Amino acid sequence: MLAEGDVRRQVGRVPAAQGEGVSMTAMPMKIETSQFEFLVSPLSTVSGRSAPREPASTAVGVDLAATSHPGKVRSRNEDHYMVAKVSRHLEVLMDNLPAGQIPPELGEEGYSMVVADGMGGMNAGDVASMLAISTGMKLADKSVKWGFKINEKEARELLNRMSGYFQEIDRRLTRKSEADRRLFGMGTTLTLAYSVGSHLFLIHAGDSRAYLYRAGELKQLTRDHTVAQVLADAGEIKPEEVRTHARRNTLTNYVGGHRGKIQADVRWTRLEDGDRLLLCSDGLNDMVPDPDIAEALSRGDCSRTTVEVLLQKALDAGGKDNITLIVAGYSIPPMVVPPTDKAKRPGHPDPALLDTDEFPLPPEVGGRN
Repeated sequence: MLAEGDVRRQVGRVPAAQGEGVSMTAMPMKIETSQFEFLVSPLSTVSGRSAPREPASTAVGVDLAATSHPGKVRSRNEDHYMVAKVSRHLEVLMDNLPAGQIPPELGEEGYSMVVADGMGGMNAGDVASMLAISTGMKLADKSVKWGFKINEKEARELLNRMSGYFQEIDRRLTRKSEADRRLFGMGTTLTLAYSVGSHLFLIHAGDSRAYLYRAGELKQLTRDHTVAQVLADAGEIKPEEVRTHARRNTLTNYVGGHRGKIQADVRWTRLEDGDRLLLCSDGLNDMVPDPDIAEALSRGDCSRTTVEVLLQKALDAGGKDNITLIVAGYSIPPMVVPPTDKAKRPGHPDPALLDTDEFPLPPEVGGRN
C-alpha cells in the first residue's frame, strides 16, 4: 500500500504527535469493533400482513465496473479486488409433461464484490491482499450453500459463513506472516459485498469503504476501523476532522493479526431500483470528499464511465495512495404486496419499507474462539 522509502503501516507503530508524517500504521488496540445481532430484518412482517413477493434474482439487472491504479506516488499497487457472478441454473432438456406444468428453466444469480488494501511494506501488502481474496474464493468453493434463497434463517447462516471465512482468512494470514520473516506484520483491509436479488450483505474490517447512493443521497455503509474514527466517536475530535487527522490511517481492526479471532462488522439491508453501490480503498475517499463522490454517482452514467470519472478525480487530487473502486448499479423490478383484508395497524410501517441498519449477530457469529 505504501511506496518503498515511506514509513510503512506496521503493527505497533503509531505517530507520536499529530504533526508527524507517518502515512499508515496498524495498531492492535483493545477497542471492541462492532458485533451485531438481528433486531429487525428486511423480511420482517407486520401482524396480519404477508411479506411482499420479491422479484426473481435473475430479473435484477446489475451494471458492474471496477479498476485499480497505483496512484501518482506509490511505485507498487498493494490493492486487489474481485468481482464475481454467482449462479445456479436448471434447464429442462426433455419432458413429456403437459405444457405449462413445469418451467423450461430455473435459475438464481448473485454478485460478489471485494476490495482488499494490503499493508506491511515491500511485497507483504501485495501478498496479504492477494491471499485474502484467493483464500476467500477457496473457502467459498468448499461451501455446500451459496446463499440464493434469502429468509431470516438463511441470512443468519450466510452471515455466519461470511464471518467464518473472515476468521479463517485471518488465521491463514497470521500463520503465513509468522512463518516468513519477509512477510512479518502483513495484513489487509477487507470489504466484501454480496447481493442477491434485492438483498445486500456486507462484511468489513479496516478502512476501505462501502457507500450506497440512493435518490440523491450518499450513505457510508461501513465504519472506518481507525484511531481517528474512534476519537470522533468518543467526541475527542469533530467528525469532519477525521479525514485529515494524523491517525486517520492507523487501523484498529484488519485481517491478518488476530489468529482467527477477528471480529468483522456485518450488515444486511435491502436494495432499491436505481441504487448504486461503491466499494473503494482509502486511496479514493482520502483524495475525493464525499460530496464529489456523490456528484459522480448522480450523473446517471454507466458504471464504467463512473469508475473512470472517480479514478480521475482521485488522480487529479494528488493520487497519493493506491486507488481501487468497484461500482454496481441496480435495476430492480418492484415487489408485489399480496392483498389483505386486515387493516394496517396504526404506528406500524409497511413491511416493504422496512430497512435494516447495523445488525448485531448472535454470540456464536462474533468469532470468539
